[in-house]
Amino acid sequence: MRRMVKILIVSAVVLAAAPLQARADDFVNLWVGRQAGSTNSDGRAAFGLTAGGMGAGMVGGELDFGYSPSFFGTENEFGHNTLLDLTANVMIGVPVGSTRGAGIRPFVRLGAGLIRTQIDGGTVFNVSSSQNHIGWDAGAGVMGFMNEHVGLRGDLTYFRNMNGDIVNGLDLGSLHFWRLSAGLVIR
Repeated sequence: MRRMVKILIVSAVVLAAAPLQARADDFVNLWVGRQAGSTNSDGRAAFGLTAGGMGAGMVGGELDFGYSPSFFGTENEFGHNTLLDLTANVMIGVPVGSTRGAGIRPFVRLGAGLIRTQIDGGTVFNVSSSQNHIGWDAGAGVMGFMNEHVGLRGDLTYFRNMNGDIVNGLDLGSLHFWRLSAGLVIR
């Protein structure tokens, strides 16, 4: 019996110390996009960076940073005005083809984070304001790789803050917009 316990302990230590092959599918995405959906942000430009990883399976996560100059309108009307978003997202994506060479990965994502607005006044809206909002986002897209390390990514994401209009005790938020983005993805 003691011999069997020793064999099991030695086997467990050897298996725990043995290196395992890492299969993480990490990526960095530099993107440009357009925002639309709320009356103030129709057709406004945006750009940013997204970094994340898919692990060895279908579930992963990402950190998304976006910057939108002149989000509310022209500088003449609203002064210097911007929108920043920083969200942490959970992703679910099914790889089609290889995760190490050419292939595609459609995905959906859901997350929450910071949405910051800033307006420094202008001729129409001559008030300065900057606010930090807790917000959420949900979206879908596809990453396509032409080789092991370089590909393209496109996605459509909906953003909404969590404070604003209250309907039947539910805070629905008043700032909301869609972002369509595309860019280079490196893994």
